[in-house]
Amino acid sequence: MTFRLLPEWHPQDAVMLTWPHQDTDWAANLSAVEQVYLELSKHISARQRLLIVADNAELKAQIRSKLVEQNIDLTQVCFVDAPCNDTWARDHGPLTLSDGQELKAIDCQFTAWGGKYEADKDNAINGQLFAQALNQGVRTEQSDFILEGGAIEINEHGVLLSTRACVHNKNRNASMSAEQIDAALAELLGANKILWLVHGYLAGDDTDSHIDTLVRFAPNNTLVYVRCDDPQDEHYDELGKMAEELVALRGLNDEAYELIALPWPKAVYNSEGDRLPATYANYLIINDAVLVPTYNDSHDQVAMAQIAKAYPGREVIGVDCCALIEQFGSLHCITMQLPHGFLENK
Repeated sequence: MTFRLLPEWHPQDAVMLTWPHQDTDWAANLSAVEQVYLELSKHISARQRLLIVADNAELKAQIRSKLVEQNIDLTQVCFVDAPCNDTWARDHGPLTLSDGQELKAIDCQFTAWGGKYEADKDNAINGQLFAQALNQGVRTEQSDFILEGGAIEINEHGVLLSTRACVHNKNRNASMSAEQIDAALAELLGANKILWLVHGYLAGDDTDSHIDTLVRFAPNNTLVYVRCDDPQDEHYDELGKMAEELVALRGLNDEAYELIALPWPKAVYNSEGDRLPATYANYLIINDAVLVPTYNDSHDQVAMAQIAKAYPGREVIGVDCCALIEQFGSLHCITMQLPHGFLENK
């Protein structure tokens, strides 16, 4: 059988976090951000293992101490020693495929969203992850293709969803035509079909419209998407056009998708007056639960209720991500799921 990228709701061994530290862009609000990481660690480790990438030995010791203070079971935590530029594990982490029996972990090239930031250390993390923690039965593949995990969604039918603004952007794989990119993506990830969105963006997003901030796959031919209902908001027209695209999308057997709309949070700005990319679509699916970013907004509970419709049987848990969006990302952006069978049993 063909190796195919696994959907996020496939059973998981662990979730990967690359821990923030003083030499990352989190330095100015490190304490607040660490509280988000600790809350995530608590929820994740209660259901599965937690893999933490630590930049250095001193940081690893500090993390251990803070996890103990939070009564987190350290037997559920494993560490990978690897220096990092930043902490966006969704985008520098591995992509995991399965042929129904075996797993294959792919290490694509990470260039910090088209060379916007330094990424040499982040791009080397997967090599250390494979060497230190990967189950020896898992195949690995090094790819020259530039791709971030936040740029793609896949469902249980092998249908891949992405945005042309990101994956076809000339700041990624400049030597390839759109047709070559499509073919390479399908072959790399084993996709049966690729669906592309032309519309959709978030102000403050520097990923060139990652799909995981806009639209997410859920089981049973369902799409969960952000909808802007404020005609005065700068996103209103563009997200309205995106919604029209979603209505027109067809699945593997030409079926329409069930659409579940997420509410639009109030605009959030940083101290410099820049709008921050607050989005409820940036949630994380783990074993038996969904962790949803919240923003101290009146729409938080509505968003969680809508997401619960898409993932019946899973507990929906809100996590305050106001600190995360200060660096223009959210909950899903800092995490990467590692499917069942990925980790070496220790």
